Amino acid sequence: MADRTEAIVNNLLESYKKYDITGRIDAENMLSKSVLIDIVEEIRKILFPGFFDKNRVRSEYMRFLIGERMEFIQYNLQKQIAKAFGNQDLCSECRKSIINEKAEDITYKFLDKLEMIRDYLYTDIKAAYNGDPAAYSTDEIIFSYPGVFAVTVYRIAHELWLLDVPMIPRIMTEYAHSSTGIDIHPGASIGKYFFIDHGTGIVIGETTRIGDNVKIYQGVTLGALSTRKGQELKGVKRHPTIGDNVTIYSGTTILGGDTVIGNGATIGGNAFIISSVSEGMKVSVKNPELQFTRGSMADAVQETF
Repeated sequence: MADRTEAIVNNLLESYKKYDITGRIDAENMLSKSVLIDIVEEIRKILFPGFFDKNRVRSEYMRFLIGERMEFIQYNLQKQIAKAFGNQDLCSECRKSIINEKAEDITYKFLDKLEMIRDYLYTDIKAAYNGDPAAYSTDEIIFSYPGVFAVTVYRIAHELWLLDVPMIPRIMTEYAHSSTGIDIHPGASIGKYFFIDHGTGIVIGETTRIGDNVKIYQGVTLGALSTRKGQELKGVKRHPTIGDNVTIYSGTTILGGDTVIGNGATIGGNAFIISSVSEGMKVSVKNPELQFTRGSMADAVQETF
């Protein structure tokens, strides 16, 4: 038994040498996914004070509570950003102190954006409440709506993306993706009053541009026409542009970097769109023909409605 175990271990050691990109052995700069999730959750507590705390949040202690959370976020996020830059070999000739200074500067630039993120999230909450008759309070939306959770994490990650932080924004949005089934790339640009209803199965690609007052339902894909060229397409506008005041119903797929959905358009469910739609247009798929069958399959009588 010992010999068999030793053989398995030796084979794995050889595998680690053979497929070096699947391991990070002896690596100094390793990101921590669990720490990044903790950072996201602490940021959410700042963005929505009193909602995700175990104890009552008292107004007279708010300054101290925010300060304590800011210290946690600043310290840990700065460390993770420094590791991200070291991990990507983006500063291979720099001294460690220079990387740390860069990480500190980026961290404070991000923290300066928290007020703006709250401004955007306020509009998202309003859009969700005004747009969903099943919502009985904004508290219910903040506590329980998966779309709001996914958009909150996206708005955090997007600001880090704009600051050219590697890896971390994607790890954050994939955390939300795994929790909700809503996949929003941190590079996408999304305006105010954005509402995702239900949410499951939504995909929003990296170069998507979405205007203000947009509402989308479950199963919507805003994707690329083709990614066969792989890395050659990096930085190319591959995903659609969605104008202001657009509604996209469930199961719809909209593809292509040149595809523009004009302001005020409504896209019906299950549409497949690879070309632009003019302002104010309503796009719908012709109802499929339903067939109802009586009796056995052998002597079926079909009635078409």
